Amino acid sequence: MTFREEFTVEQKINCAVACVNGCVLGDKCPNIEFREAATKFIEETPLDEMLELAQERLRKKMTEPPKWVLPEDI
Repeated sequence: MTFREEFTVEQKINCAVACVNGCVLGDKCPNIEFREAATKFIEETPLDEMLELAQERLRKKMTEPPKWVLPEDI
């Protein structure tokens, strides 16, 4: 049995871990809509615009106050 066959759409997998080298579920992926949106964004957005978006987000992140995570909140 392959890794892909072990999972069904009903089972939840951690895509960040399981799909590091590519989607293991293929067409049965529950996140296919996000993958399509990301592909469309990459294809239609010039690199210069992506870099501007990243720089703007970094500026916002640097000006935000720190967010403290307390042990009891975990």
